Amino acid sequence: MVPTDETGQAARHASPLGTTPPTVPPPADGADGRDARMPRWLPRAMVLALALVGVFQLGTWAFHQLIGLLINILIAFFLALAVEPAVSRMAARGMRRGFATFLVFFGLLIVIAGFFTLLGSMLAGQIIKMIEGFPDYLDSVINWVNTTFRTDLRRVDIQEGLLHSDWLRKYAQNSAAGVLDVSTQVLGGLFQLLTISLFSFYFAADGPRLRRALCSVLPPAKQTEVLRAWEIAVDKTGGYLYSRGLMALISGVAHFILLQALGIPYAPVLGVWVGVVSQFIPTIGTYLAGALPMLIAFTVNPWYALWVLVFVVVYQQFENYMLQPKLTSKTVDIHPAVAFGSVIAGTALLGAVGALISIPAVATLQAFLGAYVKRYDVTDDPRVHGHRGRGDGPSPLTRARRLWTKARQRAARSRDGSGGG
Repeated sequence: MVPTDETGQAARHASPLGTTPPTVPPPADGADGRDARMPRWLPRAMVLALALVGVFQLGTWAFHQLIGLLINILIAFFLALAVEPAVSRMAARGMRRGFATFLVFFGLLIVIAGFFTLLGSMLAGQIIKMIEGFPDYLDSVINWVNTTFRTDLRRVDIQEGLLHSDWLRKYAQNSAAGVLDVSTQVLGGLFQLLTISLFSFYFAADGPRLRRALCSVLPPAKQTEVLRAWEIAVDKTGGYLYSRGLMALISGVAHFILLQALGIPYAPVLGVWVGVVSQFIPTIGTYLAGALPMLIAFTVNPWYALWVLVFVVVYQQFENYMLQPKLTSKTVDIHPAVAFGSVIAGTALLGAVGALISIPAVATLQAFLGAYVKRYDVTDDPRVHGHRGRGDGPSPLTRARRLWTKARQRAARSRDGSGGG
């Protein structure tokens, strides 16, 4: 009998030992990959990650594009804080705040314009004087060269050589091409100055409204802290600028007296230059301020330049150790090392702008944190005052005296022993 398909399949799957074969479980759903599905949270996570990356890139691009505007707003904010006390006093006497702000800024504009006008006239006069005296300077140099090196140079030959030289032609071409760049930089600087002036005017004129708008989005407890920080910033920034202005006045008067006594031309303008630059340009302002008077004094008499240098150095020490601590003790009371470090950090972050606003910013932060840092009484320990305690052994001077006494005693015993022998 021919086996059927069912019996044949059963025979093929039968175990050779006659045992029942193990039952193979059916494949689970999705084991072959046809029914596998992506988790529901994965697409949302990928979209969220891509969105975050896009927002970060967009924010970085926008920050780099607006970094100039943000710096201008920061300068305007500190300038508004500086004029806030004067504007508030005038407004408290019944004057409209906007008109009071206008008067303050108009006064500043007159002072700055007068300073640059005087400085420009001085520089123009010195340049004209140098150009008029250039032939005499050139003749003296040619005579010295001819006498020293036994040459036969003439001024006419040197002038013709300079006029027909390739170096002068290339310099004229580069100067003509750079006129457009200089004009663009001047226009950009004027636009930046206008932007800072407008923002600072709005910050100063609408100061109360700005504070109310800021406090309206904060709870009452936070409003008190913000207003306190604002007042501290106003006091420190205004005090810093006012103390600097007073020191600039004293420095300008002192240097004017010296330059006038020496007979240096443009003594009033040079005094104003030294006072302003030395006080409002941190760290290197003193050296920049003293360089111009020294140069002009050198044209009059080389020994006068040396006297100016000595006076600048001596006055700087007087200002650092006597004048500045008294004037800034109540306005910007920070350690000189902290001030120097803040200037370096501000310069590294924001350049010259950071150097100008770093000291009032650090003073504001120090005063604000000082109100919340808990302080304790210091124990009366000699080591606090820099002295060694009694339990730490004798001082070096006492040990030196003891060693000297022992040496003398040994020498005396040795002499007595040798005499007795």
